[in-house]
Amino acid sequence: MASWVEQRLQALEEAGLRRSLQVLDGPPAALTSLGGKETILLCSNNYLGLATDPRVKEGAAAAALRWGASAAASRLVSGTLAIHRELEERLAAFKGYPAALLFGAGYLANVGVLTALAGPGDAIFSDALNHASLIDGCRLSKAKVVVYRHRDLDHLAWLLDREGGKRRLIVTDTVFSMDGDLAPMPELVELARRAEAILVVDEAHATGCIGPGGRGVVARFGLEGEVEVLIGTLGKALASYGAYVCADRPLIQYLISAARPFIFSTAPAPPAIGAALAALTALEGEPARVKQLQANSRRFRALLRQRGFGVGSGEVQIVPLVVGDPRLTVALAQALAKRGVFVQGIRPPSVPDGTSRLRFTVMATHTEEQLAHAADALVAACAEVGIDPSALAEPMPEAVAAVGVEAKEA
Repeated sequence: MASWVEQRLQALEEAGLRRSLQVLDGPPAALTSLGGKETILLCSNNYLGLATDPRVKEGAAAAALRWGASAAASRLVSGTLAIHRELEERLAAFKGYPAALLFGAGYLANVGVLTALAGPGDAIFSDALNHASLIDGCRLSKAKVVVYRHRDLDHLAWLLDREGGKRRLIVTDTVFSMDGDLAPMPELVELARRAEAILVVDEAHATGCIGPGGRGVVARFGLEGEVEVLIGTLGKALASYGAYVCADRPLIQYLISAARPFIFSTAPAPPAIGAALAALTALEGEPARVKQLQANSRRFRALLRQRGFGVGSGEVQIVPLVVGDPRLTVALAQALAKRGVFVQGIRPPSVPDGTSRLRFTVMATHTEEQLAHAADALVAACAEVGIDPSALAEPMPEAVAAVGVEAKEA
């Protein structure tokens, strides 16, 4: 076993695909510490900066003192805590849905929903660039999985016409985590209506970042009553850990009895729920945070364009720059770290072969000076590793649309 594992590790190393953990000496704030060095953090999903907000930390501490450090069991075994119900009601109201249900993590929520709603004889239509948790939920459901080209409505419509099934689901992220683009929500709603399919969306990277008051892409288009199932996370803009599903009350009641990750997992810890409640209160009371995040995203993109990088305009907080070769991607990330900028090199299987990239994630709490320093550091890092800045660009829409499931899951 040991020799086999060592051989696999060596192969990953030679391909530039071996992962390693980098230990931060400070919290996930806009300015943190990496290896004892002050570092600008540009790869965190702490989009609104609330993970280090004193009110959120106090919310976690107060919940621990009141409810304990752990929920200690599944909610179906030892009862549900009132704090869980409180957050579910708050999230449902925030998202404009009748009800919500908490899960231990976004991965568990996606797997739980898809395996509960689909099975043998059913069909799931999944965007080619959906998150791995959605892909795994599709696989585990044992339904027929039909992958449509990224954001390609014509391809999806053609597949819907071709493929039957007792029950049909269309599944998509609303903000794609590695490309930073949006799903075409109004058109997807219309396709789902015509095909009599259930539309399931994951708002993990949209909540707190897009739409009125940060309520997400679904709310941006006023589609709360049109999207049957909305999944979100507490671990990004809401500065905690866990996830939730919003839907009508009968469906939520069904998930309580049918979603295995809910039934067989310990409920989210009270401190995480207390933190999420405090973060949600801050988000609802301070919509300027969302506007600041969007302004910082536009500012960082403008800074990169001024320095010759191929990025467009926009306000999505995810800014990918495709390098291509995984080894070169790692070298570029390391060169940035030396200059006090922490950003991860994203490589397969997180992205398709040939599209390894730096994935910058902007926070509302970054300063103009920090963003400018990061842009300058990227120019210097490119010079160090021998890359022309003009060679680095966001994924091209036409190239992304052509990506198939084989590339995504390689």
